[in-house]
Amino acid sequence: MATRPRFKVLTASDIVPGASNFDTTIWLSKNSVPKSAAPDVVGAFRFICNISHSNHDDPIVYPGEPGKAHLHGYFGNSGTDAYSTYETLRARGDGSCQGGALNRSAYWKPELLDGAGQIVREDHVVVYYKRRPSSDPRCAIEGKACVGIPPGLRTIFGTNYSTAADPSPHVAFRCNGPSGDDSKHPYLGPAAANCAPGNKILATVHTPRCWDGTNLDSPDHQSHLAYQRRDDGRTGKYFCPSTHPYIIPEVTLTFVWPVLPGDEPTEWRFSSDIVAGKPAGATFHSDYMEAWDPAARLAWEGACLDKLLNCSDGNLGDGRKLKRPPGFTFQQRSRKKPVHRPDASLPTV
Repeated sequence: MATRPRFKVLTASDIVPGASNFDTTIWLSKNSVPKSAAPDVVGAFRFICNISHSNHDDPIVYPGEPGKAHLHGYFGNSGTDAYSTYETLRARGDGSCQGGALNRSAYWKPELLDGAGQIVREDHVVVYYKRRPSSDPRCAIEGKACVGIPPGLRTIFGTNYSTAADPSPHVAFRCNGPSGDDSKHPYLGPAAANCAPGNKILATVHTPRCWDGTNLDSPDHQSHLAYQRRDDGRTGKYFCPSTHPYIIPEVTLTFVWPVLPGDEPTEWRFSSDIVAGKPAGATFHSDYMEAWDPAARLAWEGACLDKLLNCSDGNLGDGRKLKRPPGFTFQQRSRKKPVHRPDASLPTV
């Protein structure tokens, strides 16, 4: 058996963002500048994605080892596989999110399975970047400064699927719709228990806001980032730990699964739940590899976030908007597909 490559810490000095290798204007259209997000204190940039493909790869946990991971569903860069790096993501691949090839960052999460050997495909994914403007005085109080997403950043966030000892406070499930109570739950089971057809199951997970200022990855793929902590003893406000003083945009992902007639959502499990032998949703997490077109990223950071705007539907906040890719849909049909496992010697999920 081949020796697994030794983990090498990736730092900000290893990444040199280059110009895009295509005409970026084909993914942009004119649009009005959105209104201020005030009285909210954070600027917002939102866009919509479809899932592009599934495989058993994980370029963060098992780089260069195809088929080694539990089953993942990918969105963003449609070419993401076990060999993906910042450089390959930037160089090639279509996009399943608004902005297409401008938006080549890779996102993935464990696939949802219906208990009968089929993937339950979500209708769409809402991606939401937010942060205080860099000029906000609280940036220097909660940390050292508010900065942009570090090019090449990679991380895993949500519940640690390898341990899943406790539900993550950064993951929530709910049943949303005419008869759903919309209450937040740490696991999928309680949200699915009374989620009748006509409603939707939503799963939300978000990244930490605090960065150490140097590393783009870490051996556990989490320690280079940290969640803000509440200063209970003094002000009651949130701050970044001194080891992670830079405040970066928080990324929130919301996945939307409709409940249709004939569905049995109480039988649904994520692939990582099955591998870990845990309750439904107890291992839910997501992965992220940044690979934005630099000019597009700087546009929404500089306008939507730093000017405290409420940017939705791919609006860059500067009079331009990210186009939706061909075939984009808010309603995925057909919704279920069988799990394909090419190597029978490896785990099925």
